[in-house]
Amino acid sequence: MEVVLEVKGLSKEFAEKRALSGLSFRLRRGEFLGIIGPNGAGKTTLLNCLLGLVTPTEGEIRFFGLELEKHRTHILSRINFASNYVGLPLSLTVFENLLVYGLLYGVPGIRTRAEQLLRLLDLWEMRDQKTRHLSSGQMMRLCLAKALINDPEVLLLDEPTAGLDPEMAEKVRRLIREYQRKRGLSVIFTSHNLREMEDLSDRVILLNEGQILTEGSPEDLCRRFGGRDLEEVFFKALHRKEDPHG
Repeated sequence: MEVVLEVKGLSKEFAEKRALSGLSFRLRRGEFLGIIGPNGAGKTTLLNCLLGLVTPTEGEIRFFGLELEKHRTHILSRINFASNYVGLPLSLTVFENLLVYGLLYGVPGIRTRAEQLLRLLDLWEMRDQKTRHLSSGQMMRLCLAKALINDPEVLLLDEPTAGLDPEMAEKVRRLIREYQRKRGLSVIFTSHNLREMEDLSDRVILLNEGQILTEGSPEDLCRRFGGRDLEEVFFKALHRKEDPHG
């Protein structure tokens, strides 16, 4: 399958802290790549580097064969991002938010596109509400609509189901997976919910202290570490890192 993202030797230092250390991996078209790790492992820093919000200290990032540093505007027009921790303009209505972002991305027929996404995410009846009045679950669905507005080829998701109730989290997961399968969307997804990660991911990367401890499909990782599930693999891999003689 076509490689849509290639990361080589990616490192990032903040003052005295090394947040990322020599990360290298690939993302293929239509692949769902999960990124897991304890707090402070470097997951959010990695996503910020991939979005061009943080400049790496070392290494190279290529989307679609193009260097992010040299082709940032073109690349960002083909990818998008959503997070449970990043809000949208609260003074705009739900519909206005999508119109603004659609215009920024130069989306043709933006009103029709916005309506399609709001109906898909069960937000059409709230289209005239101010965004500040949305619940956390509704806000996350609007963030996902924003992230899909330009029909991206690569979608970066930072803990999009954190804080959602189980029913809403399941709806978000189902939507992302369905969209990925139908559109050939490539997804990078961070989450502390390891059961969720096991269900969704084609491949998983485990980060710790800015380094890749291991990677592979959930099934391969369970066989390799003798774990019953991804949660058991998580703790075994971290223990092996801390105790190389164990």
